[in-house]
Amino acid sequence: MHHVEIPEEHLARVVRRRGTLHPFAAFAPATAALVVVDMQNAFVAPGGLAEVPQARAIVANINRLAGALRAAGGLVVWVRGHVESERGPWALYLKSFEAKPGAWTATLKRGADGWKFWHEMDVQPEDVVVHKDRYSAFYGPDDLNGLLRRRGIATVVVAGTLTNSCCESTARDAMNHDYQTIMVMDANACRSDADHLATMSTFIMSFGDVLATDAIVQHLAQYRRNATASAA
Repeated sequence: MHHVEIPEEHLARVVRRRGTLHPFAAFAPATAALVVVDMQNAFVAPGGLAEVPQARAIVANINRLAGALRAAGGLVVWVRGHVESERGPWALYLKSFEAKPGAWTATLKRGADGWKFWHEMDVQPEDVVVHKDRYSAFYGPDDLNGLLRRRGIATVVVAGTLTNSCCESTARDAMNHDYQTIMVMDANACRSDADHLATMSTFIMSFGDVLATDAIVQHLAQYRRNATASAA
């Protein structure tokens, strides 16, 4: 995974601006959703069309987050990316951003190997799977925002790949839809440390919070202990 840290001077600017470094660290699990973006073979598998080697290194952290949030009563959402869906192809992207658009269409076609989730992802029957046909999980044939609203979600935790494209787009859109949004520092992956750090630095300043897997898992465990003690 990316072993980088947001510079101290940048964090100090966050505190001066917002009054706190981590405004969303103490969230209610029952109103939280972990949104896992594009952990599909096309991006995670060795030799995948858009392989992100660091994505394999974050699998364990994503599964830890998913397990901890489920146990605390939260929602886990797995997002599959396409460039063509029942809404039609993403024409601009295929025409202007890819030299071999047919390869992308074939790789991310529903049912294709590249479209499938990486085999190590801990997808459970109670989880939700949604499909997107743009960078952001909020754009696609499935209404992610509507789903989250119906579930009473207030906090969105974003993990997956790539940090600086689909994950960042999803996280920014979550904030713009008024969700308390957290990007997980060590559960997102992209192709360089510099790109990863740039996204995290920008996000914590202007869009939401950035936390580590351990911090989130510890918070969820403490929340459950407190709830048990209160019920006793």
